[in-house]
Amino acid sequence: MQVSITVERPEGAAKTAVYAGLGSQLRGLLEGERDPLANTANAAALLFAVLPGLNWAGFYFLRGGQLVVGPFQGRPACVRIDLGRGVCGKAATARHTLVVADVHAFDDHIACDAASNSEIVVPLVVGGHLVGVLDLDSPLRGRFDEADAAGLEALAQLLAEGCDWHLAGIDGF
Repeated sequence: MQVSITVERPEGAAKTAVYAGLGSQLRGLLEGERDPLANTANAAALLFAVLPGLNWAGFYFLRGGQLVVGPFQGRPACVRIDLGRGVCGKAATARHTLVVADVHAFDDHIACDAASNSEIVVPLVVGGHLVGVLDLDSPLRGRFDEADAAGLEALAQLLAEGCDWHLAGIDGF
């Protein structure tokens, strides 16, 4: 498989266009591959390369009743996060995307990287089962908005449908 990846954001491009391009690129990366580790590793690398203003992009998987770090790009991460704790744990429990403009004002924030100032977390749900979360952090306050949420939710859906999750040792599979 050969996929052409564009790592520069066209000057002045709307976020919707950027996420549409990311969707096309992710579909190309997923083509012919169903392994969740391989696919989420490529997805994390793609997001980190293309989206500006990130200092962390990656995944946490549900294992043993906790979120356990999976493939990511950025500095070393917290290894385990309890459900209901921090942005990741709260988004996972609610199964709802959380956009946090200022993580320092978020009750129960877990500071894995002191440089992070904003965060967005998108739950990965397959057939009604939580498999994990997609987590993006930024050193910029207010980096993420509803356009990011919509774009990342669409990418998360591609991943949810494009992987055989039983291969990843996820709770419930």
